[in-house]
Amino acid sequence: MATMIPAVSWLRACWTLLVCCLLTPGVQGQEFLLRVEPQNPVLPAGGSLLVNCSTDCPSAEQVTLETSLSKELVDNGTGWAAHRVSNVTGNSRILCSGYCNGSQIIGSTGITVYRLPERVELAPLPPWQPVGQNFTLHCQVEGGSPRTNLTVVLLRWEEELSRQPAVEELAEVTATVLAGRGDHGAHFSCRTELDLQLQGLRLLVNTSAPRWLRTFALPVTPPRLVAPRFLEVETSWPVDCTLDGLFPASEAQVHLALGDQVLNATVTNHGDMLTATATATARADQEGAREIICNVTLGGERLEARKNLTVFNGPKIDRAKCPQHLKWKDKTRQVLQCQARGNPSPQLRCLKEGSSQEVPVGIPFLVNVTHNGTYQCQAVSSLGKYTLVVVINIEGELTRGHGAGLASPGGGGVRDRGGRILTSRFLCTARNSHFVPVLLAVLTTLGVVTVVVALTYVFRARKQRGLYHVRQESPSLPLTSMPTEAMREEPSRVE
Repeated sequence: MATMIPAVSWLRACWTLLVCCLLTPGVQGQEFLLRVEPQNPVLPAGGSLLVNCSTDCPSAEQVTLETSLSKELVDNGTGWAAHRVSNVTGNSRILCSGYCNGSQIIGSTGITVYRLPERVELAPLPPWQPVGQNFTLHCQVEGGSPRTNLTVVLLRWEEELSRQPAVEELAEVTATVLAGRGDHGAHFSCRTELDLQLQGLRLLVNTSAPRWLRTFALPVTPPRLVAPRFLEVETSWPVDCTLDGLFPASEAQVHLALGDQVLNATVTNHGDMLTATATATARADQEGAREIICNVTLGGERLEARKNLTVFNGPKIDRAKCPQHLKWKDKTRQVLQCQARGNPSPQLRCLKEGSSQEVPVGIPFLVNVTHNGTYQCQAVSSLGKYTLVVVINIEGELTRGHGAGLASPGGGGVRDRGGRILTSRFLCTARNSHFVPVLLAVLTTLGVVTVVVALTYVFRARKQRGLYHVRQESPSLPLTSMPTEAMREEPSRVE
């Protein structure tokens, strides 16, 4: 027999079921959403954000923000609440929650944190880069997020040479460049680009410190050096050093030297040609074989030219060690002290003017009247000659002292044995060694003539007066003159 259910009971059961369905958690609030604003925000690292949680549910309760970040309630009302989130250092997800008609409602969003790279550095470039050779740019990027939005760009001035993504936390990006003359003085840099334009922000860039490049080119030939082969001591001569095909010629360094003596060079350049000019002056301590050196340095490389040079003295006679006026006595030993110097060593000879008579130099010799005269002393080498005049006066018997009684005290002439003064011309002749024998002969002749004349006069006077005495005792009868007083007392006579 079937059991009959009362209608009231069935209706009560249906209502109860309907109420239960309506009161099931979440069912009452499914038609209302909890909004989170702003959606998917992008913040710089360490930044802050105002987050608003709101719903249209008229019976909303306990609306709040759920996050692990530091937050602060700014304001709230029916169905809404505003919080400030601060010191956001990393990507995070935030959650808003509340109740609507007793049912929990939630909403969420993600916060993206961006930061520029902590280090963007272009590695140093070579001090000098040869033209026509490759070099590599190295850029290191450390940090920066989000990495998917980060790009590294290598630049020459504003010209883009390479663009690559920064993948790793410490990324190194490279690019190979062929150096040319146009790269001399060029500005190279490394730039990072953080593209946040899709997130409503701009393109953020960070650029490294610039690097400057210097390029150079050297010819294969050495410099052309023009210098003398021989250089006399204390004389000057120009030295030229030229190099063509040099880039940049204005930045080359030139070193000119004579041995260890650095020359003061004047450097000029016209295009790719460089010319250095200096004056070389040889010192006495540089005598002998030397080198003229020209060094041209650019880009850490050097080209060099050398030339042999001989520093010499032209032959000279030291006047301080070679008296130009000498007075020697006849028949004495003397030394002509003269010295010649030079490189190569010269030969020194002293020859008498007007004859080939030579006086030895530096060697003792016996002096006589024939050495009297003027001498040409010459120092001769393969590089020239030097002449010095030396006068030698030889003092003979007539020109020595006053004891012989020939020279007058006042220098007015020479007196003979009778006290007569000879002429000055005769004195000059006597002092000349060529006329000494003639002078002696003349004086001897004058003396003989004087004696003969005197004897002749006395003999004639006695003969005229006839005053003679005859001595009988001797077989030989010498003739003698009587005194004048006797002649006056007694007239002469012959017995």
